Amino acid sequence: RRVHGGCISSTTNMQAPAPKKPRVVPPPNYVAGLGRGAVGFTTRSDIGPARAAAPEGPQPGQLPVAPPAGYVAGRGRGLGGSSGDPHAEREKEDYSETNYDEWGGYSGGLFNDGAYDEEDYEADNVYEHVDRRMDCRRKSRREEKLKEELAKARVERPTIHAQFADLKRGLSEITADQWASIPDIGDYTVKKRSREKFTPVPDSLIAKAQQESQMATSIDAKGKGGLETPAASLTEFGEARGTVLGLKLDKVSDNISGLTNVDTQGYMTDLNSMKINSAEQIGDIKKARLLLKSVISSNRNHAPGWIALCRLEELAGRLTEARSVIAEGCANCPDNEDVWLEAARLSAPDIAKGILAKAVKQIPNSVKLWLDAANRESDKATKARVLRKALEFIPNSVRLWKEAVELENAEDAKIMLSRAVECVPHSVDMWLALARLETYENARKVLNKAREVLPTEPLIWVTAARLEEAQGNAEAVDKVISRAVQSLSANGVNIDREGWLKDAEAAERSGSKLTCQAIVRSTIGHGLDDDQRKKQWKEDAETVLARGSVETARAILAHALKSFPGSKSTWLQAAALERSHGIPELMSRLLEEAVQYCPTSEILWLMAAKQKWLQGDVQGARQLLANAFVPNHNNEAIWLAAVKLERENGETQKARRLLEKAREKCGTARIWMQSVQLEREDRNLAEARSLVQTAIEKIPDFAKFYMICGQLDESENRIEEARDSYNRGLKHCPQSIPLWLCAARLEESQRQHTKARSILEKARLKNPKVPELWLEGVRLELKAGERKAAATMMAKALQDCPTAGILWATAIEMEPRPQQKAKSVDALKRCENDPHVIVAVARIFWKERKLDKARKWFVRAVTLNPDLGDAWAHYLKFEQSQGTPETQSQLIRKCVEAEPHHGELWTSVSKQVENWRIGTESVLLKVTASITDPLVSSTAAAAVSNGNK
Repeated sequence: RRVHGGCISSTTNMQAPAPKKPRVVPPPNYVAGLGRGAVGFTTRSDIGPARAAAPEGPQPGQLPVAPPAGYVAGRGRGLGGSSGDPHAEREKEDYSETNYDEWGGYSGGLFNDGAYDEEDYEADNVYEHVDRRMDCRRKSRREEKLKEELAKARVERPTIHAQFADLKRGLSEITADQWASIPDIGDYTVKKRSREKFTPVPDSLIAKAQQESQMATSIDAKGKGGLETPAASLTEFGEARGTVLGLKLDKVSDNISGLTNVDTQGYMTDLNSMKINSAEQIGDIKKARLLLKSVISSNRNHAPGWIALCRLEELAGRLTEARSVIAEGCANCPDNEDVWLEAARLSAPDIAKGILAKAVKQIPNSVKLWLDAANRESDKATKARVLRKALEFIPNSVRLWKEAVELENAEDAKIMLSRAVECVPHSVDMWLALARLETYENARKVLNKAREVLPTEPLIWVTAARLEEAQGNAEAVDKVISRAVQSLSANGVNIDREGWLKDAEAAERSGSKLTCQAIVRSTIGHGLDDDQRKKQWKEDAETVLARGSVETARAILAHALKSFPGSKSTWLQAAALERSHGIPELMSRLLEEAVQYCPTSEILWLMAAKQKWLQGDVQGARQLLANAFVPNHNNEAIWLAAVKLERENGETQKARRLLEKAREKCGTARIWMQSVQLEREDRNLAEARSLVQTAIEKIPDFAKFYMICGQLDESENRIEEARDSYNRGLKHCPQSIPLWLCAARLEESQRQHTKARSILEKARLKNPKVPELWLEGVRLELKAGERKAAATMMAKALQDCPTAGILWATAIEMEPRPQQKAKSVDALKRCENDPHVIVAVARIFWKERKLDKARKWFVRAVTLNPDLGDAWAHYLKFEQSQGTPETQSQLIRKCVEAEPHHGELWTSVSKQVENWRIGTESVLLKVTASITDPLVSSTAAAAVSNGNK
């Protein structure tokens, strides 16, 4: 091989090919020389890729030869020292990170054991030459790219030398005088200061120090004892104590007033309450003092530096030094008002007055100085004189005019305000204050002039409207507000709805209702599209009502109803507003107007009729319902409302005739049910049974018909007929939970617990995850005396319905008293805001006589669900036991307002036929009477257990 210019070339001798001899194939198993006794051998040329693989196992006529003892394969090729175990050899190899190369991997290569010969050396030289040649070709390009990146980095992040190069060049132009005039900043070299280290002291040394500090009352014969106390240390202690006491006395006696104010009785207590600065704080104060002194020495006219140094000295307790500093600051900064104010603050009252007198002479146009000087005067006349003097120098200060006017009586104030509006015509407050003091005619003139001076101020127009309303000019109020909107728009003022609504609320709070309404009518629609107005106005009414502005909300809804008279939701919102914050007459008129615009809305007719009935106008209610039949001739709700009106007023025959007509024209399930209920209430059971049978034939899928039929049979002790009624109902209405409960309770009343269990099990299969069915099963087991079965069923129920509060409440009651709290914690984790659970927790606190907590939990229960009558009954029972008559009456009133309709105990009383006509208060008292007092029950249980013992 030859190398030319980095390239490898090889030459081969070209010779003529020799003639091939015919090759004779030897016979099988032929071994050359075997017949003459020669032993066959293999040369290196016989080993190569062209050689066929040797067959496995011994050849015919050849015996297998075992390797000699101690033979290691490969030792002759340089693999000396190998044990022959590949796993052991692999463990000896170095696979650490330091032995890894990205190109060749780990150093244990495949050819590490081979010898490095001349051919390898020549090949390495060739490849190195190739690498150098390739590197030369890319060197110029790489250097240019490196220079570009370096220049870009210098631009983005220049060095400090480059940043200050232009400033250093500018130093060549500075003269010697300029160099000499540079102030000396002092010694700010950072020196390494040794920090004080604290090491725990042994107890023996502390005890020795205590003994040395004690005074001996006798002389020790063996030694000098207390006479060895060094006098120098006592002197130092005395000086330190005197310094500390002096600082504290300065703080107490050298106050702002300059008078000594030391409490001789509580002096030691005051000293103990004062804070002693630590060494670190003292060091910080010294550093700050040195820095601030450097600031004021470099710039004597820097007022904030003087003020900061003064306050630092005040903080350090050096009040005299602080006054001296601020006095020097006043001399150096005579035109800065803050320095003079600080000097007056630190001085005694009499001295402060003199300082302020000098200050106003130096700065006569400073409002702060004049106000401070006026506030330091205790005499009202002197204060007014100071303010008037200030107004001579600063007649355009609104603040000074306000302070001066407040000190005058009505007549003098009117004169001063007349002058004030001339000096500060841009102040709206001055114009309005002058208008309030003037008569009606003069106030109109003042406001008109104010509108000319300030044509873009809406508050002036609002005040003018309020002025007209105060004089009884209702028509003028709307004109003023309309002109205000037009004038402001013409002068380029943007009409802001939110701002005007706030002005309307302010007018309402001040008692100007007409102004409030006028503002709403004129500005409520600005900036709104036609499709946004209705929704936005309803939201505005809710927003202002939440802020307590009832009249503003009423005005917004009135305007909305005028724009959208056919909106049923807006009428309902207005009716709700009148019900909560209005009077019955207004609500009645509103509803009568509503049914004129929304004649097909049954709820508005019903509300109007009920409002008439509540006011005692029964004939008016009848007339409204009669008028409602015209646009709603077959409406079920109106038929039932007419029937209820007659029933509540004792007109049973009229109600019966209305129901007959309703069954003919409407014939819905509710009308049939009310017909049956009317006969039941009238004790006409035969007619009721006949009607319910007819209703079942007409409407067979209404579950309540079967329940009523079964209850009628039970009331006459016809058990088989009742059972048959329930079974027929379950075939048509298998999803009715109350019907399943009625069937199970019928079997339970007959002591047929097995049948009741079977019915409930079948109900749970057809209606899974219904807590009422599980609860009925648990109670069935408890009534049967099977507490273990009840507990097992309750566990299954909680697994099937983990968030059912009614199940958790019963589970808490089933637990023994020590475990009830733990069970209540689990219940609250599952259903935190369930009123049943909250009532159960409140009863636990009641048992433990934690009355305040119990009351809070009862309040929480009735707040979460006011429609749950059971919560109100438990709460009333608690108040009857632990409250006062006032709290009981208040609770009953709130319950009547809430009108609850649900609850297991509540419906068990209110659904009885004899209780259909009683009110909410009577039902509440009956339900409360059926509840047991937990304190009484626990006391009785304890007495029984003691008797058993």
